[in-house]
Amino acid sequence: MAFKGKALDSKTVLSNLLLCLVIFYSLFYMIGSVCFGAFRLDHFDGLIPFDFKTEPTESNSKYLVNLLSLELTYFCSGLLFAAVVRRRVWDYALTVTLLHVMITSLVMLEFPMVWQWWLALGSGLFLMICNGQLIAYFTCQSDQSYASFSIS
Repeated sequence: MAFKGKALDSKTVLSNLLLCLVIFYSLFYMIGSVCFGAFRLDHFDGLIPFDFKTEPTESNSKYLVNLLSLELTYFCSGLLFAAVVRRRVWDYALTVTLLHVMITSLVMLEFPMVWQWWLALGSGLFLMICNGQLIAYFTCQSDQSYASFSIS
């Protein structure tokens, strides 16, 4: 099987990746601020995208805000990534997530070892990939080069 598709140049890939990162963190802060307001928390923490140290309990409102913000951000990011890159949403989703883990480690000066955070991150990534790829598939369905495989 040979894959027939257009290769993107490095400049396009990097600009798409930068745009996806801006979308991801902008959404994270917007959704986080709405969730902080909805849960009526007193102090908005600017480290919300990077906070994995909050005690993961059901009664901890800050943890629930962080969790809800993370999941909603990943859900919405997949939809917007499909509009930006149109193809290979899974690739950009994985790359943004890996960069997010690295940035989180740098900001918090510690590698995240909390399994609840990793579980939330993994399920969010799954949502992002599924939503983004479905949107990309249905919007690019008329494009013949979207998923053309042939036996050579």
